[in-house]
Parts: sequence; C-alpha cells; structure tokens
Amino acid sequence: DPNYESPDVLISIKLKKENKAFKVEKYEHNYPHCWRTDKPVIYYPLDSWFIKTTAAKARMVELNNTINWKPESTGSGRFGNWLENLQDWNLSRSRFWGTPLPIWMSEDKTEQMCIGSQAELKEKILESEANAKKFGITYSAAALEPELKDLHRPHIDRIWFVSSTGKKLTRVADLVDVWFDSGAMPFAQQHFPFENKEQFEKSFPADYIAEGVDQTRGWFFTLHALGTLLFDSVAYKNVVSNGLVLDKNGNKMSKRLGNTVNPFETLDKHGADATRWYMLSNSQPWDNLKFDIEGINEVKRKFFGTLYNTYNFFALYANIDNFTFREEEIPLSKRPEIDRWIISLLNSLVKTVQQSFDDYEPTQAARAIQDFTDEHLSNWYVRLCRRRFWKGDYTEDKIAAYQTLYTCLVTISKLMAPISPFFAERLFTDLNSVSGKEKTESVHLSEWMKIDESAIDKSLEERMQLAQDISSLVLSLRKKVNIKVRQPLNKIMIPVLNENFQKQVAAIQDLILSEVNIKEIEFITETEGVIKKKAKANFKLLGQKLGKKMKAAADVIASFSQKQIAELERNKSTQISIENESVEVLLEEVEIISEDIPGWQVANKADLTVALDVTITPELLEEGNARELVNKLQKLRKESGFQVTDRVMLSIEKQDFINSTVIHFKKYICAEILADELHLVDEINDGQPVEVNDSIVKVILKQKN
Repeated sequence: DPNYESPDVLISIKLKKENKAFKVEKYEHNYPHCWRTDKPVIYYPLDSWFIKTTAAKARMVELNNTINWKPESTGSGRFGNWLENLQDWNLSRSRFWGTPLPIWMSEDKTEQMCIGSQAELKEKILESEANAKKFGITYSAAALEPELKDLHRPHIDRIWFVSSTGKKLTRVADLVDVWFDSGAMPFAQQHFPFENKEQFEKSFPADYIAEGVDQTRGWFFTLHALGTLLFDSVAYKNVVSNGLVLDKNGNKMSKRLGNTVNPFETLDKHGADATRWYMLSNSQPWDNLKFDIEGINEVKRKFFGTLYNTYNFFALYANIDNFTFREEEIPLSKRPEIDRWIISLLNSLVKTVQQSFDDYEPTQAARAIQDFTDEHLSNWYVRLCRRRFWKGDYTEDKIAAYQTLYTCLVTISKLMAPISPFFAERLFTDLNSVSGKEKTESVHLSEWMKIDESAIDKSLEERMQLAQDISSLVLSLRKKVNIKVRQPLNKIMIPVLNENFQKQVAAIQDLILSEVNIKEIEFITETEGVIKKKAKANFKLLGQKLGKKMKAAADVIASFSQKQIAELERNKSTQISIENESVEVLLEEVEIISEDIPGWQVANKADLTVALDVTITPELLEEGNARELVNKLQKLRKESGFQVTDRVMLSIEKQDFINSTVIHFKKYICAEILADELHLVDEINDGQPVEVNDSIVKVILKQKN
C-alpha cells in the first residue's frame, strides 16, 4: 500500500507534538524471525489454560535422577536445568486442527466443566436435557447425537450444555498443546484407563526412548510431566538424546543453503548397513555428526571390505578342503597359541559389545567389532596363519585353523547384526548353510553368544598386544626409511623395562621376527649411550592439573636426564619439585621422544622403545631379492589364471643380480610358488618381464600338466 504509514512513525509524531518524547531515533536490535520464512514474528498476549507443574517440581526432579540419560550431561544439565527452572505448562493453543480442550464455560465465566471421557460427555448431554426442561430451554440430546461421531472441530464446538443453574456452557475455543498428545501416548495408545490395564502396565514405563536433544523441552518433558503427575512414576527408564546430522563442515543442513544430502540416493548407492555403521561408529548418537560421504566409503573399504575379504579367504580354502565343520571340535587347549589368543580376544569382544549395548553405547560396540576385525582378525591372525590354510595336508592343525576362523566369523555376524542386519544375515547364512551348526534360518533368530570365561587369557592377550605394538613400531621405521618388509634386516634392540617384560617379549620373539622379517632381537638393560631420549610435558594433561605452575613443570621435565626418563618409564610416575613443592608426574603426562643413532632408526610408543638396524648386507640383499621375486611370481600366477593348488614349472633368464639368489634360495622359491621345476637359462626370447628391486629379469611360468 503506497499510502501505508508505519504506526511507529505516527506514534512518534504524536508524542513529539504532545512534547512527551525526549528523543526519537531508529534503533537496530535483535528480533525473532520465523525459521522457515524469515518473516518477523509478532508477539501478543492471550488468555491461556495452564497445568500447575510447579506443584510437582520436587518430585519431577527426584524421579529424573533415576533415569539413565545418554549422555548423562543432558539429564543433569539441559533437562535438569529445565526442571530446576520449571514454569507452569501452558496447555492451550489458538488453532483449528488438533485435540479440542475439553472445557465448557458459561458466558459470564462463573461456571465451567471439564469432560474426561466419551461416556461422561454423553452423560452430561442427558443431564443438560433434563436441566433445560427445568428452565424452559429448548435442548435436544438426540439432535447432538451426530456431532458425537467426530470429537474434533467444528463438531465438538456444536455441543453445549445447560448447567444445574440454567446457564448455557459452550466449549472454550482453544485446543490442547500437541505436546500433551505426545506425552500422553504411553496410556492413550492403550485407551487406558478405560480398558487394557494389563497391556498398559506391561509397557509402562518404557525401557528405552530416543529423540533429538531439542526434545528436552518437548517430548522428554511432557512424558516426564504426565508420568509424574498421573502415575508418580518415570515414563521411561533409559533415554538417548540424539545429536544433529550436520554437513561435513559442521553446518546445519538446509535446502536453502544447498548443503543437504539426499538420503535415498545415499542408501541406493552405499546401502543402509554401511551408512548406519558409519553414522554409529563415527560419533556417539548424542553427539552432532559431521556427515561426509567419504566416511561411508572408508567404512565400506576398511570394515566391510576387510570382513568380506576375510570370509572370501576362509571360503576359498574351506571349499578346496571340503571343510564343513563335520569334525569334532578340537579342544582349545590342543590348539596353537595364536588360536587360543584370537578366541580369548573374541570372548573379550563379546563381553565388551554386550556391556556396550547394555549401557546404550552402540558406538563403543561398533568400534570394538571394527577394531577386532581389522586389526586382530584380518591384519594379524589370518595373515600369520595363511600357511596353515595353504598347506596341502588336512591335518589337525589345519582343522583347528578352520574351526577358529569359522567361530570368529559367525560370532562377528551375530555381534554386528543389531547395527548391520543385512550384511550380518548374509554372512551368517553363508556360513551356517554349509555347517548346519545352528538350527535357525536367520542370524536375527539365533541365540546371543555366551561368554566363555575359561577361554579368556588376559596374559596371552597382553603378550600378543605387545607383539603387535613392537611389530607396528618396526614396520613404521621400515616405512620411514623406505625399506620393504620383504627385505630382511639383521637386528632390533629393545630396552628392558622389567623382568616380566623381557619374559613376555621372549615368549613371542619368533612371532615378531617372522612378522617384521628381522633376524634377531637384542635386549638392552642400559639405554644410556645406545638410545637417547628426550622428555616433553604433555601440556593438555598437565595444564589442567598444574595451572600456573605448568611452565615451571615443563622446564623441569625437559631437563630430565636419560636415567630420570628410564625411571619414569619403569615406575610409571616420578616426583618433581616446583617452587619448593613436590608434584607427582605420571608417564602419560609426559611425551618421550627417541632420537635416531647412526645406522639405526628409533621409535617409541609410551614406555616401549624399539631401535632398528637398517644396514643391509650383501647376504640380506640376496634374501630380499628372493622374497621380492616370489612376490612377483605369485602375482604372475594369479594374472595367468592358475588355481591356488596348481603346480607350475619356472624358467628364469640368467642375470648377474639374480643368479646367486636363485641358486641359494631355489628350494624356498619352489615351495612358495608351488613349482616342481626351476631352471636358470641363458636366454628367454618370449617371456614375462619381472621387476625385482628396480631390475628386470625375464621368466616363463607354465602350468604343469
């Protein structure tokens, strides 16, 4: 309207004319806007109906303290604070669609009536008909009968009453807050208290509910308020308050911003299991999730891909040997240590996952399953046991390997089923359809695993973890200096922390040497002069503990001698003096950094230190060439389409760099590639070029008839 004049301007002019305004100016301030349309929101006062929740505040707080909130901080913080500052519940809303407020009132507001059921409504209509006759008022209960078929507006508004004093009562125009409907669902869905008392009592209070964290003032509150007011009880025992799904940069997803992710396209492309696993393993359900498609790809590759490849490896050799778990199960005590270790770890995993699910911690469960599958089962057990599956004879050792890996795979299928129902179903079915060990058609109908406490050997788990840690450090050092694992090296040095440490390492020495391709482990008791270390304060941990004294503590820690560092690693803590005050410093509050020494590479993890001799002698180089050659020939076998059991014949063209390697390691090469014949020949015209440590040699690889 071109003639529209703002009331603000008109009011300002009027005040000026009446000399009542000291100063008039425009002032910029925050004002609420509709989140959908960005239009300003207009506030104006209305008469409302309230529920006096403040009368039950103390009891609501008391009952809230019995609820298991995930995270706990939402229950004690956001929701707890809401209850501490509780206001009476504004029940009425000025709307058309919704549940009508069942209150009828006289025009002078001196009489009112609240109806609690359909039966009471019909009863009051009949009473009104009787009251109307007394006062000569025209009123027909039969005429109102059609309106009872739908108790919403406008039908409910046509129902009116005549009070015992002859006053006309009409329904107030308001509706009930929709959150009251939501909060009433535990009993409303059962039509309680009018019927289904037994069903209601079985389902109330709920064992578990979940909703967005914003529901602390919505559904969580209304459930809790009605549960307290009506039943003096919690409405739910456990609650997960979900965080938000944000874009990968941490921004809220919005069509307006164009940063939304189409869930249907995501599910079509990546599958529900991978998407769900990514979301649950990436962050706790109550934390905000920065959703990134690349994260799903990583989960598919690192977890599902690894698990799929592990099953494929098992199925390949199990089919070759016709393993169907028909043999009597070999007692754990008669299996090799590595089998006992993975079964021990598997039972520990079952315990962890069970506890995590019981504690409503699905992220912990998913991560534990993922770590077990990737780090322990695939990257350690299967890799170290490959030869047990490869070897030709169907021995007890081979059967033990099959039984162990089968048990791990079928257990993983059950553990992952709540999070990844489809992949778990396929994995379980593929395994169980052959073995028939479980008389059920679905993983989701199978029995949950029972923990075999007798199979858990924590000492063995710690020992094997030590082997993994040492191997990981050595492999990281190899990568640092670009020396392949196939290249043997002479020695690693490990400082002895204590007598038990040396015994543990000695027990797994052969395993470590084989894994990292090293000839010898040397234990050293005095690192001074051999391995030099530096100490550095962990500012994040120590800063919280020491505050203003942090800088002085950092200076003291930086000045630690080699002997002081060794004592800290051995005792896990030490005392330092700051401003004439003794302060305890823990090992985890200090970063220990090892320095390289000539001809060696040094790495450490917490109190574990490893030094690697990186000198490659001619003898070591020759052996490395043999391993490299075998690796390339294995790839050539695969590219040629040979079956894993096919025997072959091999010819290698003479070259100065490879001749002595072939002569000295002929037996090893033949055993690895299943060659019945190996010949060094003067010249090969039509062969396959194979690269061995930056040099080329021609070979002919043929399947033996």
